Amino acid sequence: MLDIEQQVTLLMQGSEYGDASLQQAMAGELRERLLLAQREQRPLRVYCGYDPTSADLHLGHTVTMRKLRQFQELGHHVTFLIGDYTARVGDPSDKDKLRPQLSEEQIRANAQTFAEQAFRILDRSRTEVRYNSEWLGSLTLADLIQLASNFTVQQFVTRENFRLRWDRGEAIFLHETFYSILQGYDAFSLRADVQVGGTDQLFNIVSAARKVMESLGVAPNVAILLGILPGTDGVVRMSKSLGNHIPLLAAAEDTYGKIMSLPDLAMGPYFRLLSRWSPERIDELEASLRNGTVHPRDAKMELAREIVEIYHGRQAVEPAELAFRRVFQENALPEELAEASYSEGTKVVDFLAEHNLARSRSEARRLIEQGGVRLDGEAVRDLEATLSGRGGSVLQVGKRKFVRLKARP
Repeated sequence: MLDIEQQVTLLMQGSEYGDASLQQAMAGELRERLLLAQREQRPLRVYCGYDPTSADLHLGHTVTMRKLRQFQELGHHVTFLIGDYTARVGDPSDKDKLRPQLSEEQIRANAQTFAEQAFRILDRSRTEVRYNSEWLGSLTLADLIQLASNFTVQQFVTRENFRLRWDRGEAIFLHETFYSILQGYDAFSLRADVQVGGTDQLFNIVSAARKVMESLGVAPNVAILLGILPGTDGVVRMSKSLGNHIPLLAAAEDTYGKIMSLPDLAMGPYFRLLSRWSPERIDELEASLRNGTVHPRDAKMELAREIVEIYHGRQAVEPAELAFRRVFQENALPEELAEASYSEGTKVVDFLAEHNLARSRSEARRLIEQGGVRLDGEAVRDLEATLSGRGGSVLQVGKRKFVRLKARP
């Protein structure tokens, strides 16, 4: 069993606050809360909320779930909160524009898939699933007025994302300010000791939830804010809309290949935010990378094995690695290829966009210019190149997309 200091180190791993003094304060509060729980012989009450704004999760969504799992493994009580009520408002924290409001039907459909995907990480037997409509649905106008009296308009309009919209002359809708207040009431309703979230939740948790809890006469929760996982480009946050994501439900070989395609600079965040490795092991691995005793490729393969094992089981690791070696290290084709039909004379640029091998024609042109498109192993260099008489040929886009061409009659 880890001692208290080791627990604090583990649970604060991957945390970011943008302020060293705030990080130190949260670590201190966590230490005190752990000691109190130890004296009272009770588990901490820990939660994270997830608004069901989409049906499919990617690895970026799992960062906070991995932290919840760490708390579970230390014996604490974890609540997986589905924000079916707050999803009606929409969290503005990571957006510099109005988030579209979802219908109740969309929310219900998305929520049905959330918990099942989360149980790839969380221990089902030790996870309580709650919906915040249980308490938010019964709030009265008088309750909301009382809660809102703890905040000023200035606190909201000076938030970075709101300020950007203000400066651009774009509307900031009143209902958007409700989100932080409602999330604060979630924390109070759960009597949470600890709330886990991403760094984009700084205002919602530190400024709002803690204040709401104090105003209602309970101890404020400890905020554990985790860094945002970069996408496969290694720079921008992982996002399905940007195409730099790794789906949670992706096949094992696809997950392995995408991890191997990461730029070296992304390995540190992936080590700390996605793996089950201890802080000591990560420090040792990063030191080995810096002094050159471990090659980045080998470290990346170790990371790929870890991620595949987490989400697909140990039995999936070896086949996924063999598939990667066959395709990328031995220059062989995948055993199974998707087929796509084309008409005589179709431009390659148009074909890529039409079959979602590129997000747009402009991206297709960029891929060709960079030598990222190959036909039967030969780079396509001409932006005006067409598909003609090539039935049965293989088109490769980037390192991981392969399509067998089928000519339409």
